[in-house]
Amino acid sequence: GGWLLLQNCHLGLEFLGELMDTIATAESMSEGFRTWITTEAHPEFPINLLQSSIKYTNEPPQGVKAGLKRTYSAVTQDHLEVSNMPQWKPLLYAVAFLHTTVQERRKFGPLGWNIPYEFNQADFAASVQFVQNHLDDMDIKRGVNWSCVRYMLGEVQYGGRVTDDLDKTLLNTYARVWFGEHMFNDKFCFYKDYVIPKGKTVEDYLQYIEQLPAIDTPEVFGLHPNADITYQTNLANETLSTIASIQPKDSSTGGGETREAVVQRLADEMLEKLPPDYNLHEVKAQLQKMGAVEPMNIFLHQEIDCMQNVISRVRTTLTDLKLAIDGTIIMSEELRDALDSMYDARIPKLWFRISWESSTLGFWFTELLERNQQFSSWLQDGRPNQFWMTGFFNPQGFLTAMRQETTRMNLAKGWALDSVVLHNEVTKMMKEDVTGPPPADIGGVYIYGLFLEGAGWDRRNSKLVESAPKVLFTNLPVVHVYA
Repeated sequence: GGWLLLQNCHLGLEFLGELMDTIATAESMSEGFRTWITTEAHPEFPINLLQSSIKYTNEPPQGVKAGLKRTYSAVTQDHLEVSNMPQWKPLLYAVAFLHTTVQERRKFGPLGWNIPYEFNQADFAASVQFVQNHLDDMDIKRGVNWSCVRYMLGEVQYGGRVTDDLDKTLLNTYARVWFGEHMFNDKFCFYKDYVIPKGKTVEDYLQYIEQLPAIDTPEVFGLHPNADITYQTNLANETLSTIASIQPKDSSTGGGETREAVVQRLADEMLEKLPPDYNLHEVKAQLQKMGAVEPMNIFLHQEIDCMQNVISRVRTTLTDLKLAIDGTIIMSEELRDALDSMYDARIPKLWFRISWESSTLGFWFTELLERNQQFSSWLQDGRPNQFWMTGFFNPQGFLTAMRQETTRMNLAKGWALDSVVLHNEVTKMMKEDVTGPPPADIGGVYIYGLFLEGAGWDRRNSKLVESAPKVLFTNLPVVHVYA
């Protein structure tokens, strides 16, 4: 009749099959017996065990109101009165607000934190304990040592989890702006209408929290209002892809074509348009003629290797998929994913791993043809006058190759790669206007394919302007990048 708790079962998946057998084959079992399992979501988790369990998740509440409510529901009156210093209650509330903020910023993805950190209740408890100890040891004449409080919150308690420099700067900025003598001022607020309440009991604080807005503007966390558009878009995409992934996947869809027939037709069309494989011996011979040790040609060779990998993977998948649909070979897990993805116009995981992001399979395949076109014409006809930079696997490598090239051109002047930096100049030419390479004395490359989000471009005066209403993206003219 006891209870059994198995923690972190995603780390021991082999054992779960054994567990399932033990429970299923037990002849008699006490009414009071329960097995509890804690786990992270894991694609390999045994599905039969999952289906026969009662499941619940414990996630951070959404929004400032819910976050503060949860924090203060765990605070007792004794805890609130643990220190008789006037700074204690406001500091406790400010740490709770910081705790909610760092958790809420996660939902905005890379806009919130460059790396999603697992801030949890332990960080809050440790921070509160530190503040309490600091006030207990404080010299009343000198007051709170704010640089110590900010350092402990921004660098140690919450900052201890943070590995990215810009994230560390962000956290220290919160500590600097929210923690100081000014926080006891009547005019202090985290954001308009988000203030530190003056209360004596836990009830007072909960009453104040109750009247906070249920939905917060991203500005509360120091983000631009547009961050909410990004969050809502990602949330909608995630919801729709989940709905698509759990649709019934039986062969027949009523009177129309079956899923398999639709995908087979699509596979035939794609195979017909797919470019031929590169002959790597011919590629090497061609590059030898162009100068195999030139930085740009080394870069081209690496890009062609990546492109060949994508082309051969796509060809193999499509060929195998047709055979599996015909019943000639067994439909593997990866082919099943390719079938489902192609039917839903998504990029199969097999291809996505080695390629690039795109909104639909159609756009992705068109880009494959266009990228390949750029590489094959560069190889056959020599170096182009301008480059579609967003069509490279490694744009950073392209810019490095250009820097190396410029450095070699100027070796006589004593140039060294470490001291050579990039410069960009937005020209007045569009892609169609380019007739030759950049001037030989400056060198560098012309690139196109870049666009601005949330801004327009004034071509006559070469400067940023407000974008027209309802225009999300503006194509930039050709950019001259030199070193």
